[in-house]
Amino acid sequence: MRAVVQRVRHASVRIDDSITGQIGYGLVILLGIRAEDTTRDLQWMADKTVNLRIFEDDEGKMNRSLADINAEMLIVSQFTLYGDCRKGRRPGYSNAAPPEIAEPIYNRFIEEIKSRGIKTATGTFRAMMEIELVNDGPVTLLLDSEKMF
Repeated sequence: MRAVVQRVRHASVRIDDSITGQIGYGLVILLGIRAEDTTRDLQWMADKTVNLRIFEDDEGKMNRSLADINAEMLIVSQFTLYGDCRKGRRPGYSNAAPPEIAEPIYNRFIEEIKSRGIKTATGTFRAMMEIELVNDGPVTLLLDSEKMF
């Protein structure tokens, strides 16, 4: 499981000129899923994203987590995070989970985040979306559960 984590002032997702999800201060998570991802990957990613200490404390140090400050999370499925660009000019996506595997894992990830008391908004799986955000910092991190075990 891979994620691009962006600390934002606010963010929204739009489909066909309608906002389908939006958050205030918090994190945007672009989430890529492999067919080999397990509950262990999902739990690790949920724990990491909710508890990363990347929000500033009273002294201006990144010392607080999303959970600490009661911020929000926008989660968007992003299979292109598994795009392989090593050969040719067109990325290959053989490492990304097919939709019938990825969608249930994506939905379980959302439920896991919600179960931790985080206000959560989402994109729509397999939809063409426009994501608008104001990156705060900017703070952008890459997480990969495959590199953590």
